[in-house]
Amino acid sequence: MKRGYLLVFLAASMWGTLGVFAKYLDGFGLSTFTMVFYRVLFAVLLLTAYLKFRGITFSLDRSRLKFYALYGFFSIFLFYTLYFYTVTISSVSFAVLLLYTAPVYSIILGRVVFKEKLTPEKLLALFLVMVGVVLVNGAGNDFSTKALVFGLLTGLTYALYGVLAKFAVREEEPEKALFYTLLFGLFFLLPFTDFSVPAGAVPYLFALAFFPTFLGYILYNHALKEIEVSRASIIATVEPVVAIVLAFLLFGETLSAKQLAGAVLIIGGSVIVHAGEKEKPEEAH
Repeated sequence: MKRGYLLVFLAASMWGTLGVFAKYLDGFGLSTFTMVFYRVLFAVLLLTAYLKFRGITFSLDRSRLKFYALYGFFSIFLFYTLYFYTVTISSVSFAVLLLYTAPVYSIILGRVVFKEKLTPEKLLALFLVMVGVVLVNGAGNDFSTKALVFGLLTGLTYALYGVLAKFAVREEEPEKALFYTLLFGLFFLLPFTDFSVPAGAVPYLFALAFFPTFLGYILYNHALKEIEVSRASIIATVEPVVAIVLAFLLFGETLSAKQLAGAVLIIGGSVIVHAGEKEKPEEAH
């Protein structure tokens, strides 16, 4: 049991490095689409080797093609790109906190798609997250309205990612579902990618694909074999904490007292939502 908790903690810590990699790659002059394309490309190659090593066949029913095209568009093309773009026009801390507005959208989507009840706990979580966003964005924040809008859209697409993942793992193994999602997302990114990148950026691109994308997901998936998804999701909320700490250590990013209070409310709202989850394992970013 303890091993499962450790695996989730390690996976979430890896996801917390996403914004850090985006900041470093932005320094090389790479566009957001180019960053995401190479992240996905290297991750697909790593997953291909992993699936072959495990003896998992690459088979997909034609009836699932439209689903994965939709999944790849929202969960890879839009989600990944919006998150990285928000980081580049604001800060790692700001972007990751707005990413964690996803529970608000998840509650709404859960009500609309799965007919889930709006419990007092969910309403409390909605209230906490919304107040948290006001505090994070309104306390001495120099970022543009565009950063706020794109950050909130990131939260929406992250929530869609979770909803679509629930449908994906009903038909395919989690690793195969991730593989097909990344593969379709890759095709959407192709027209917007600048394939010429500085040699110095390549190690960062590979590390971005390996640590937070490939390894983070594999660790999380293995953890779900030992602990409940609701408990894993709660532990995974360490991600924004890791991101904020790394942003402070590496880039000198700081949050005001009100923004820290907002961060606590947003993360707290996420914990409340995940505490009530009883769903099957779903994919992570």
